[in-house]
Amino acid sequence: MKFAWIDIRSVAPAHVPAVVDAAVHARLDGIVDSRPDVLATLPPTVKKVLLPSSPATPGAAEDAKARKNKGGDTKGAETVAPSPADLTAVTLTNDDELNDLRLKFLSGEKEATAFVEVIDQRTLDLACAAASVLPYTIVKFRDPTKIPLEIVIAAADRSEGQLICEVTSLEEAEIVVGVLEKGSEGLMMAPKTADDVFKLAELLASRTAPLDLTTLTVESIEHSGMGDRVCVDTCTHFEKDEGILVGSYAHGFVLCVSETHPLPYMPTRPFRVNAGALHSYTYGADNRTNYLSELHAGATVLGVGADGRTRRIAVGRVKLESRPLLTIKAKSPEGVEVSLTVQDDWHVRVLGPGAAVLNVTELKKGDQLLGYTPTDKRHVGWPVGEFCIEK
Repeated sequence: MKFAWIDIRSVAPAHVPAVVDAAVHARLDGIVDSRPDVLATLPPTVKKVLLPSSPATPGAAEDAKARKNKGGDTKGAETVAPSPADLTAVTLTNDDELNDLRLKFLSGEKEATAFVEVIDQRTLDLACAAASVLPYTIVKFRDPTKIPLEIVIAAADRSEGQLICEVTSLEEAEIVVGVLEKGSEGLMMAPKTADDVFKLAELLASRTAPLDLTTLTVESIEHSGMGDRVCVDTCTHFEKDEGILVGSYAHGFVLCVSETHPLPYMPTRPFRVNAGALHSYTYGADNRTNYLSELHAGATVLGVGADGRTRRIAVGRVKLESRPLLTIKAKSPEGVEVSLTVQDDWHVRVLGPGAAVLNVTELKKGDQLLGYTPTDKRHVGWPVGEFCIEK
C-alpha cells in the first residue's frame, strides 16, 4: 500500500490551512514542514516530518531566522524544547554523514530519516546506501529520467526501510507509483491547492483490488456463424495464469487467457488476448465495463489472474476481424447465466480452476471455467440500480 506525505514548505501561505485540512481529511500519512511550531499544531492522526529547507527553497531564510530567534542554533543554550516532529530528516551529502545517522539508528533512534538529492553518480550511490540501511529515506532527483529511481528501488528491494520519492506533479506521481512495477513505498509532493491533495489521495486509492472469482459450469457450446471478433493487444506481458474478463452479459464474465501458452503453427503472443465478439463487455477497474468495440490504443483493461489478483494494463492496439464464432453458455453455482462469444478456433483459450488452460473448441457440457459474476445492472458501463434483463 502506497502512502503520501504533503510538503507544505513551499505552499503559498494563503493555501496552507486548506492544504493541511485536506491532507488530514484524506487520511494521508504525513505532513512535511521546516517549522517545528507549525508541526506542533497538527493533530496526532498525521505523521509530522521535520525537513529543513535547502538554501534554494522559498522560506529557507525565514526558517533559519526563526530558529535563531528561538535559540535553536545558539551555542551554549541551556535548554532545548522537545521537537514536535515524529520524524526529523537529516540532509546527507557524503558517506560520513550517512555513517553518523546509521550509528544513531543502531544506537536506538528507530525513526532515523535521511534526505538525499540525487544529482550525479556519487549522490545516487549515497541514496542507494541510505535506502538499504535506514528506516526512512527521502530522495529528490534533479533530472527527469526515472533510471536513477529504478536503481534506488532495486538497491532497497530487500531492505525493511521505506523509500519516499519527491514528485513535483500528479502526473509524475502516477509514473513513480509504477516504476519497476512496484514504485517507491511513499510519495512526497508539494501541492498548489487542496484539490491537488484530494487528487493525490485518489491516485493512491486507484490501485486495483482483487476479485473473488467463481467456478462456472459449461451448459452448451454452439457454432454461431460469421462475425467480428476483437483481439486486444496490450503493452505488457501477461502471466501464464492471467487474462481479461469477457462476457456477453454485464452480470457474468469468463476469464479469457492471453496467447502466452505455446501452440503449433504460430509463435506465442504474450501481450494479446483473443477476447471475443465486438459486442462483448470486458470488466474493468472501478467496477466499470467497456464494450470490446470501445477499446483503443491508450485505453486500459483490467488484467486478472486465476487467483483473483488484478492490475491495470495499457492497450497498445485493438484488432477487429471477421471470423467464425462460437458461443459458450455457462452457469455459476448460484444459477447466474453467463455467455461468451469467441472466435471458433482451437488457439482461443479460457482458464479453468487451478489456472487450467482450456481450448474453446474442445469444451463440452460439464466442463468448469473461471469467471466473475457481479450483481450490478449497467448503463454506459456504470453500475445502476434499475430493472434490466439480458439474455
